[in-house]
Amino acid sequence: VQLVESGGGLVQPGGSLRLSCEASGFTLDYYTIAWFRQVPGKMREGVSSTCRNGTQYYSDSVTGRFTISRDNAKNTVYLQMNSLKPEDTAVYYCASPYLPSACVGTWAASYEYDHWGQGTQVTVSS
Repeated sequence: VQLVESGGGLVQPGGSLRLSCEASGFTLDYYTIAWFRQVPGKMREGVSSTCRNGTQYYSDSVTGRFTISRDNAKNTVYLQMNSLKPEDTAVYYCASPYLPSACVGTWAASYEYDHWGQGTQVTVSS
């Protein structure tokens, strides 16, 4: 089981990026997939989640700016990030639980997830 993030980089405030989370070793369609982010010295923060049952969640800080989506044919989940702010700067991780389910109990809790990617750096700066 492997999750690989890509798409991070340096972008100016107000710009956009699309992150990808490609899964291997399991069929992503059956799982809840979440995006988290972390800055040095702070706890990992839940950003967004997409459940197998179609439910989507977003943190208050990204609602209206970020969109999570799935491409089951590519076994990939995306995070489209628009209107980026300097405070969005972080390492972004995707994660999945060990077992498939309709959704996890607490989508933004890192303990709900067992498999994590290596992370991709997003830097928002002028």
